Order: sequence, then structure tokens, then C-alpha cells
Amino acid sequence: MAALTYPTTAAAATPSLLALRRKPFAFNPYKFLSFSSQTQNPSTLRSLTPLKSSTNPTAATPDLSPIASSTTPQSLKSRLHSGETLYGLFLLSFSPTFAEIAGLAGYDFVVVDMEHGPGGVTDALSCIRALSATGTPAILRLPDSCPIWAKKALDIGPQGIMFPMIEGPKAAKKAVSYCRFPPKGVRGSAHTVVRASSYGIDEGYLGNYEDELLIMCQVESEEGVKRIEEIAAVDGVDCIQMGPLDLSASMGYLWDPGNKKVKDMMRTAEKAVLAVGPKPTGGTGGAYLSGFAMPFDGPDDLRKRGYHMVSGAVDVGLFRTAAVEDVKRFKMGLMDGSNDDEDEQQDGGDEDDKYWSE
Repeated sequence: MAALTYPTTAAAATPSLLALRRKPFAFNPYKFLSFSSQTQNPSTLRSLTPLKSSTNPTAATPDLSPIASSTTPQSLKSRLHSGETLYGLFLLSFSPTFAEIAGLAGYDFVVVDMEHGPGGVTDALSCIRALSATGTPAILRLPDSCPIWAKKALDIGPQGIMFPMIEGPKAAKKAVSYCRFPPKGVRGSAHTVVRASSYGIDEGYLGNYEDELLIMCQVESEEGVKRIEEIAAVDGVDCIQMGPLDLSASMGYLWDPGNKKVKDMMRTAEKAVLAVGPKPTGGTGGAYLSGFAMPFDGPDDLRKRGYHMVSGAVDVGLFRTAAVEDVKRFKMGLMDGSNDDEDEQQDGGDEDDKYWSE
């Protein structure tokens, strides 16, 4: 049998395995690009900048810091300081799809609710990523006002954090301390690897995280209302989030949040926050007013009373109302003698169901 031979030209064109192993690795710095975690809108991404490299094998670690850009979207905090009134949605389903739809719909912010929703930090992360893809800031409402939940929530990079059931200035000061690294606070540090700092790529994170994080304290009890002015004056508290349902329950009106006594208590609390709150023209100290719309107290009512952050709907409530109306519309179509007037009346009958309910 004739011996198998290979063309000499092919052998010459293909380097040997030994030669490939001996060939030095050529580092291409343009394959590794840095970007800022604060840039959420794909249409306004910062210019990508190649990392610095050196021919010296002992050179220092490449510079991973992002560059500044005038196209960076404003944070919630800066928009509030500019006097804007922001409109948002609460997300209880922990559905990344619903989160993405909410962002595309144009909400100014979405609160991922870990207090009453079924999800934890991992589920919240998926929702934050979906919102980030649409350029929509996420706020995480914690299940409890404690340093452990705050630490885990902050590390995944929300733009805001909401502490439930704050009843006095001492609790508010603790909440702020959970959000700040020592010596200003007690937050545990893993900023070199967590998502909040772009996994360590954003080397400017430690210098600006306090300026960009929105800290919200929820006042939702009669005791909290009594000390709400002191809570609003605590350094680091950016917003006071009113909780009308829990407030009504604490006053003995669980089934009647629209009771006149509850409304009067809410008005007292609102006036106290506005009295010490930041003025549209600037100034230091004080907190903005934030709240939920209710069937008897709509988003526009809150805005007119001085609220700068209004949550007008809940994803579960929106879907529930749409689903019930869809079934009702079909069932009524099967009934003999149904007419368009009756259908229109049914369509508008539960309009207020879209507003907050727990």
C-alpha cells in the first residue's frame, strides 16, 4: 500500500501545536471596554473607552473607571431636586416581563415590592435588569428595616430603597446608616465585586453612591405620624412615603381607609412633611412627600397636595381588573338581551380598581 503523504504547502501554512504553545499571547485592549452602571438607557450609553494597557508585563491593573458623559440620564434624586413630580408603579408579581412593559410604558420609576410581593433578592434582580434595559429606575421596598436586607438589596444596584414601618427619628437614622459605608454607616462592603458598582468596573462608585441613592422612609402608623416631622428632618432621608392602608389599620379602620379620621390624620402628616421639606428653589434638609393613589384619593389629588412621587397603580391590580373585565365582557355577550349601553356601564364600573390595594 502506498504511503500517505501531505502537500508541503499545507504543512508550511499550518503551524505546529508546539509552535502555537510557544507563541506569546497578544493582548488586545480593544476587546475589553468599560461602561457605567448608572447608564440605563441603551440610546444614551456613554462612549465606550478601551482599557489602558502596557507592554510592561509588570504594569499595574488596567484602569476600569468610566468616563463622564453629558448624556447620562438624570437620577430620581436629581429630578426631584429639579422640582419634577414623578409617577410610578408598584411591582408585586416579580415578573420581569411586567417590569419591562412598565418601563416601556413610560413610568418614571418602578417599586419592586419585597415586603408584600412573593420574591426575594434574586427575583428582584431579574426585574431590575428588565427595568434597566428600558432606562427605568428601580426602587426596592424591603420586607423589614434591618441592615441585612438593606445590604443585600443595595448590592444589586437599585436607584432607590424604601424602608417600611419607620416610627421615629431613631429608626430613620438607623435606616440611613444601613445605606452608608463606615465611618458614616454600617453597610457591609463588597463594592469591588457587586452589581451596584458594575462589579467593580465603576471605580467612581464610592465617590458618588450617596448622591445618587434615594432613601425613602415609610410612615404608616399613628405613632409614626406623631413624629413624622422629626423623621423628615433626619439627614439622609430623601422621601417620606405615606402608607394609608396600614395607617388606617393602626387607627382601627382596617376596612375603611377612606374614613374621615384617617383622611384627617393623613393631611396632618402631609403638612408636617411639607413644612420641613426641600423647597423647589433649593435649600438643605427635609424630605419630599411620596404616596399611593387610592380609589378615593387619585394621583392628581396627591400631586395637587404637594406629593413629588406618586404611585398610581400596582401591576397585579392592573392585570386583575383587565382579566375580570375581559371575562365579564364575554359572559355578558352570551346573555340574551345584552346591549352596548350595559357593556359600557360595566366597563367603567371598576375603574378605580387599578389603584393601590394590598
